[in-house]
Amino acid sequence: MNVSVRLSVSSLRTHKRRFAGTFLAVVLGVAFLTGTLVMGDTLRASFDTMFGNAAGGTDAVVRSAEAITTPGESQGVRQAVGTDLVRTIERVPGVAAAAPSIQGAGQLVGANGDPIGGQGPPTLAGNWITDPELNPYRLAEGRAPQQSGEVVVNRGAAEKGGLVIGDTTTLRTPDPVEVTVVGLATCGGEDGMAQVTFTGMTRADAEKYLTARPGEAASIQVRAGPGVGQRELVDRLAPVLPEGVEAITGQESAAENTDMISSQFLSLFTTFLLVFSGIALLVATFSIHNTFAIVVAQRTRENALLRALGASRRQVTAATLVEAAVVAVTASAAGFAGGIGIAAGLQALFPAIGFPFPEGALVISALSLLLPLAVGVVVCLGSALLPAARAGRTAPLAALRETAVDTSGASRARAVTGTGMLVLALAVTLVGVLLSPSAWLAGAGAVLALASFVVLGPVASAAVRVLGAPLDRLRGVTGVLARRNALRSPKRTAATAGALMIGVAVVSLFTVFGASLKATMDQTVSRSFAGDVAVSAPSFGAGGSGLSPRLAGAVQELPEVDTAVGLGRGVAEVDGQGSALTVTDPVALNRTFDLGTVHGSLDDLGTDGIAVTASEAEKRGLTTGDTTRLTFTDGRSETFTVRAVYGQSELAGDYVVSRAAWAPHRTQDSDTLVAVAFKDGVDPDAGRAAVEKVADRYGNPEVQTRDEYAQSSAGGIDMMLTLVYALLALAVLIALLGIANTLTLAVHERTRELGLLRAVGQTRAQLRAMVRWESVLVAAFGTVGGLGLGAFLGWVLVAASDGASDSAFAFAVPPVQLAVVALVGLAAGALAGLRPARRASRLDVLRAVATE
Repeated sequence: MNVSVRLSVSSLRTHKRRFAGTFLAVVLGVAFLTGTLVMGDTLRASFDTMFGNAAGGTDAVVRSAEAITTPGESQGVRQAVGTDLVRTIERVPGVAAAAPSIQGAGQLVGANGDPIGGQGPPTLAGNWITDPELNPYRLAEGRAPQQSGEVVVNRGAAEKGGLVIGDTTTLRTPDPVEVTVVGLATCGGEDGMAQVTFTGMTRADAEKYLTARPGEAASIQVRAGPGVGQRELVDRLAPVLPEGVEAITGQESAAENTDMISSQFLSLFTTFLLVFSGIALLVATFSIHNTFAIVVAQRTRENALLRALGASRRQVTAATLVEAAVVAVTASAAGFAGGIGIAAGLQALFPAIGFPFPEGALVISALSLLLPLAVGVVVCLGSALLPAARAGRTAPLAALRETAVDTSGASRARAVTGTGMLVLALAVTLVGVLLSPSAWLAGAGAVLALASFVVLGPVASAAVRVLGAPLDRLRGVTGVLARRNALRSPKRTAATAGALMIGVAVVSLFTVFGASLKATMDQTVSRSFAGDVAVSAPSFGAGGSGLSPRLAGAVQELPEVDTAVGLGRGVAEVDGQGSALTVTDPVALNRTFDLGTVHGSLDDLGTDGIAVTASEAEKRGLTTGDTTRLTFTDGRSETFTVRAVYGQSELAGDYVVSRAAWAPHRTQDSDTLVAVAFKDGVDPDAGRAAVEKVADRYGNPEVQTRDEYAQSSAGGIDMMLTLVYALLALAVLIALLGIANTLTLAVHERTRELGLLRAVGQTRAQLRAMVRWESVLVAAFGTVGGLGLGAFLGWVLVAASDGASDSAFAFAVPPVQLAVVALVGLAAGALAGLRPARRASRLDVLRAVATE
C-alpha cells in the first residue's frame, strides 16, 4: 500500500492539471450543500431566539383548546376567548399581570399608495399591550396609541412604506381604516419579526376592526410573580379556566411558533436547496467519473509497465483510488470552507433585501459539519471506483503496444439493455399517470427513464454525426475533423454530454411544468370565471388582508354593473374533517361563475343549506337532500342540508355557504375576490374605471380584466422559475467544467496528432476552431438529450399532478423558453471549449510530433 501511495502522490504532483476540473466540481457541489445546511441551522437558531425573545416576558398563554386545521395548514384556526377572563386570571395566586392579545390581518398602505408586505409573511394588526414585559414589541420612537385611529408600526414596515411619525395612512382590516402613526417599534432588537408587518392599535379599535364582536381575544398573555415557575403557573391557572380553554407555558408557545416556521418555511426552503445540491453533485459525478476514466485510459501503458514490473492488480487499483481519495478530501475540505463563505455572504446579503438574517456567529451543527465532507468523499470515490477497477485489470502485455482512449461503448448489448430499460420506463410511467394514478409509479418511471438515457448515451452519441453534418458545409475540413473527434469515443462523448444533459433536463422540466401551471391557471379562469373584471388583493402565502366584504355590494350599485359577487373564506369541520368554506351570495355566484352541471338549486341555500362539488360529494357519499354536520371555530355545531351539487370547483371551492349562514360564526370577515359582470352594451374601459373609483374607497385593491387576473394569479410561478434557474446555474457550471476538463485531457492525449495537423498546414485559428466546434457538438448532444428528457419528465409531473388533484391540469410546452435553453446549452459548449482550444493552439509543433 505504501508503493500505491507513493505512486499516487507522484502522479498527482506530476499531472495536477488533469484533476483541476474534478477538484472544482467537488468544491462547488460540497460548497452548495454546506452553505444550505449552515444557513438552515443559523436561521433555525435565529427563529428560536426571535420567538424566545418575543415570549420572554410571557410565562403562560391562555387560549382555546381546540383548533380547526384545513389541508395544507399546520396551525389551524382557534376559537376566541372572552376578555372578561382576564379578571379571573388576575385573581389567581402567583399571577403578576394578564392582558388580552387581539390579533388579526391588517395591511398598511404606504406613502405611495401601495400596500406594504403581503407576499408571503403575514401582515398583522393587534392591540398595543401596555405591559412592556408581555408585549414582544418595544417602542423605539414616539409613543403608544392612546386615542382611536392612532397606531404604532414596526420600524421595518414604516421604512418600507416610507412612513414617519405623524403620517396619516390607510390600514386594511380589510375594511379601510384611516390611522395616524404615533410610534415606531422594534422586536427583539430588530426592526420587525422577519418580514412580518405589525400595526398596534388601541384595545377598543382592535376589538372594533379585528374581531366579530367586542369582548373577544385570540389569547390572554400571563406574567408570573416572583418565585413562580411557568409550569407551576399553568397548574394554578388550569382549575379556574372554563371548559374548552387551556393554558400552556410561554416556552411551549414559543416552541410551537418555531415548529410552525420550521415545518412550513424552513423545511421547504432547505429541502428545496438540498434538491439542487443533489442535482449539482449528480452532475459532478458524471464529470468526475469521466475524468478518471480518461486518465486511466491514457495511463494504460504506464499501468501495464507497473504490472510487468511486478505490481499486483490490487496495488494498481489502490493507486488510482488513493488519487481519488486525495482529491476528494482536499476538495471536500475546500468546499466546506467555501460553503461557510456562502452562508456568511448570504448573512450579509439578506438584510439588504429586507430579510434580517441573524447577525453574529454562524451556527454549524454536527450534521452540517460531517455530512458535506462525507458526501464529497463518497461521490468522488464512488465515481472513481469503476475506472480504478479497470486500471487494475490492465494486462502486462499492454505495455508492448500503442494504446489510446477506449473507443468501445456503442455495443449491441448496451443498445438492447438501454432500449429495454427505456421501454420499461415508459410502461411504468404510463401505468403510474394514466391507468392507476400513483406518484410512486410515476417517480419510478422517471428514474428509470433517466437511467436508460445514461445507458443508451454511448449508443445515441452516433447522433453527433447528424448534429455535426451542417459543419461539413459551413466549416469544411475543420468541421469534419471536429465531428470525427466527437465520434471517436462514444463512451467519453456520452459521459461528457451526460453532465450537461442532466442540467438541461432539470431546467427543461421546470420550464415545462411552469408553463403548464400557467396554462392551467389560464384555463381555470377562462372556464370558471364568466365575469368582465376581477377585484383582488393579490398575495402569495399568508400575507395581505383580503378585501372588504362591503366592496361587492358597493360595486353592485353601479349602473354599469349587472352582477358583483364577493368570495369570502371560512373554516369549519365538515363531519369531523377540517375544510375551507366559500362564503358568498350563491345566486350571484351562479351567474358570474361557470359551476358546471348543478344538481339541485343554489337559489335557496338560506341559513342551513350548503352546496358541494360533485367530487367531494362522491367522497362523502352525499347527494341533494342529505344532511351533514358542520362545527365552526366558535365551538357551535349545526346541521346543514345539501341543497346543490355542482361540477367545477377551481375558483368556487368545494363547499359553498351563504353569508347569512356564516354570519353567526364569522371572525374577521374578508373576501379574496370580487367578480364583476357588466351590463350588456357597457364599454369595458368605462366599466373598469367605474369599478376602480369604488375600489379606491376600500383600500385601492387592484382591478383587472380576466386575462390580467389569470396572469397575476400565476405571478408566483415566474418568481419560482427565476430562483430555479439561478440555482441550476451551478449545475450547468459544473457541467461546463466537465466538458472543459475532458477536452483538455483529450488535447493532451492527441498531442502528437495535433502536432501532425499543424505540420501539414493547419493554422492555429483552424486548430482552435476544431476544438471549439468539438465542444459545441458534445454540448449539442447533451442539450438535445436534456430537452427531450426534461419535456418527458415535465409531462410526467403534470400528469401525476392532474391525477392527484380534482382540478384538470393543462400540459404546455413553451417553444420560446426551450429554444432559449437550447441556445444557452450551445453557448455553454462554446464557452467550455475556449481554454482547451487556446491550449491546443499553443502546442510546439516539433515537440508535439515527437511526443510518445
